[in-house]
Amino acid sequence: MTLKVHIIELMRQRHALDVRITDFGGRDIPCGEGKAKRSFAVVGRDTSDRTEGDSLNTLLVGSLSGVAPYRIIEDRGDAPIKLASKAYKTVIILESPGRGQYAVRGETECLPAS
Repeated sequence: MTLKVHIIELMRQRHALDVRITDFGGRDIPCGEGKAKRSFAVVGRDTSDRTEGDSLNTLLVGSLSGVAPYRIIEDRGDAPIKLASKAYKTVIILESPGRGQYAVRGETECLPAS
């Protein structure tokens, strides 16, 4: 639930338009050893259709700092940016494809299955 809240709030912070859930999560994804993770993903539009994907991802990083404590764990330039929160045991991947289109997905760490 925390992952979903973080991603939805991130879209609100960016004032994203036409937000659609592309992965509702809600099911355990087995990781082995009695552990599982959950996922959640959305897409949306920026108010400008001219902003490229890498710039949108950078804007999302800035907005995420107002949502919860995440730190960048992978950023290779013109590629998705991966952030993690130790406190919430979640990972968020910012992978906006470009021209005003946001794409955000996330997953929990592998945790004991419920």
